[in-house]
Amino acid sequence: MNFESISRTIDRALSAAGLGRANVSARFVRDTIDQAMKAGGLGGPGVLPTAERRAPVLPEGLDDEAGVFLERTHTSAHGSRNYRLYVPSGYDGSPRPLLLMLHGCKQDPEDFAAGTRMNELAERHGFLVAYPAQTARANGSNCWNWFDRTQQTREGPEPSLLAGIVDDIGDSHAVDPARVFVAGLSAGAAMALILAAAYPDVFAGVAAHSGLPVGSAHDVPSAFAAMQARRAPGAPRPTAIGVPTIVFHGDADTTVNAMNGAAIISHAVAAFERDSAVLQRSERVEPSVNGRRCTTTCFADGEGRTLVEEWVVHGGTHSWCGGSPEGSYTDATGPDASAEIVRFFLDRGVGGHAA
Repeated sequence: MNFESISRTIDRALSAAGLGRANVSARFVRDTIDQAMKAGGLGGPGVLPTAERRAPVLPEGLDDEAGVFLERTHTSAHGSRNYRLYVPSGYDGSPRPLLLMLHGCKQDPEDFAAGTRMNELAERHGFLVAYPAQTARANGSNCWNWFDRTQQTREGPEPSLLAGIVDDIGDSHAVDPARVFVAGLSAGAAMALILAAAYPDVFAGVAAHSGLPVGSAHDVPSAFAAMQARRAPGAPRPTAIGVPTIVFHGDADTTVNAMNGAAIISHAVAAFERDSAVLQRSERVEPSVNGRRCTTTCFADGEGRTLVEEWVVHGGTHSWCGGSPEGSYTDATGPDASAEIVRFFLDRGVGGHAA
């Protein structure tokens, strides 16, 4: 009997005893058992023998009624970051898309998951969602350090840690490497764009909600200047590779000026055009999308595939459009940003999986 079989047997026994996985006593018992098994050479989560690390496994506690929201930690030479991983109930070990969700300042994974309702969409469409947690030690406001020049490259500590989380998940769950995406809000959006630019071999698409373009700042003063549009966004980096990009920004955002959203779009289009892609621009204005007027601009290739998409939410503030009041920095009105982001990613011929 392998570790996973033993693990599921233990879970069933705990459940029969009335100790669900959310129960503190159950977690204590389970952690004690795991440590004992690991000490006895029976492996454990994240410490499977190298030959088995890519084998599809079912997450602990999986049943037919609901997905699981796992707690994990990634550690590397750059330090460690905790993260939450949502695995839909329909997960059967076959390769699934993975979406990395980066929270904004003063948020955490649980808050961001609640506000965006992304777990509900993951359950519906059958993809995995990971929510890395920034530490107060790294940033007092729990912001990702997008404005630090050392964090704006592939070798940067935070980008390396975040890309490492993707590797970790691929070691424990079946992830389709062609369907890995990243999205974020505010500072998380700025870091998501850095990841897409630094790791185009990892991320097949990026979504930025109320964010700033790569290279718009290099320290704290220039970050505030960029946020208030007192500093020009700058030209896109010539080495950038085109990555499918969707942007949401409210034109009444007083925290991050909407000029930044426009700059992200300009940079994304320029990256594709450097590769000789001819993008056709189209625009539509919706008088009311859930109570907000929206202007949507799409840039499509010769085959009609939208590579870059911009949503300007008129009257929108610094908050996740169509979000849930159960999370912070959300606006219940306007387009459902989460649903549109998932649609943009999964409609690209690399779709989801029936759950």
